[in-house]
Amino acid sequence: MDLVVQCQNLPIAGQTLLAQSSRESCGGKGANQAVAASLAGGDVAMIGAVGDDAFAATLIDNLKTHQVVCDLIQQQPAVASGLAVIAVDSNGQNSIMVVPGANSAVSQQMVQAAETQIRKSDCLMMQLETPIESVLEGIRLARKHGVRVILDPAPAPAELLPALLQVDLICPNESEAADLTQMPVTNVEEAKAASKRLQALGAKNVVITMGSQGAVLLQNNHSTHVRPIPVKAIDTTAAGDAFAGALAVRWAQTGDLLKAVNFANVAGAIAASRSGAQASIATQQEIESTT
Repeated sequence: MDLVVQCQNLPIAGQTLLAQSSRESCGGKGANQAVAASLAGGDVAMIGAVGDDAFAATLIDNLKTHQVVCDLIQQQPAVASGLAVIAVDSNGQNSIMVVPGANSAVSQQMVQAAETQIRKSDCLMMQLETPIESVLEGIRLARKHGVRVILDPAPAPAELLPALLQVDLICPNESEAADLTQMPVTNVEEAKAASKRLQALGAKNVVITMGSQGAVLLQNNHSTHVRPIPVKAIDTTAAGDAFAGALAVRWAQTGDLLKAVNFANVAGAIAASRSGAQASIATQQEIESTT
């Protein structure tokens, strides 16, 4: 659950600010991307966990409303559901603190129990708000069955394990790419260099999202700058998740990664121009009408 606080400026250390408003919004990177993929035209099942608190039923019901299959989401006793406290400033930039809660209980065994679902899927999309060991197990099972793997490495891990990069596509934003490569990523040329580093470390393809600078795609040793869609950013909280979910679906549908990135670029821009996490995510029809 996202607890979102709207403020004029993001606070600095030791500062107390009067904020303009607050709201609760269903979120979480995995859930956001599941909803984004469903709205973009995909058939989606989610592996995950909620706690035994008041948020749990709301989070599950919201996923079901968005046609996400929840059979593989477990409720964990005596723990809280995942929680994020998000400050959003007047320019749409955000600062996020995440309490993993039940997400920390997503085990290797839970992933193994989902092997049949993984095997029959076109794509396994993962994030790093669950334990690394479980993500690695997902990668292993997907590779075993020849299923495409997309990793959104957020939050960026303190230690980059080589096995995490044995994926068909890694799609960090610029700050995550900088953390992963220990290289500056402030402009398109730096993003191209960082993407080559990530490919050298094992990722088959790389997309680095850069907000108002668009995105950089590296595939077949060729870099492409996908130009940004001009929008007024209101809340960028789920923009990256909208991008990832739309990309996964369109890539599965077309087999054309560049077309998928262009489609996803529009999805991310629409989300950034709206308030909220899942509430900001566009449908397939909205994305296509803007493309």
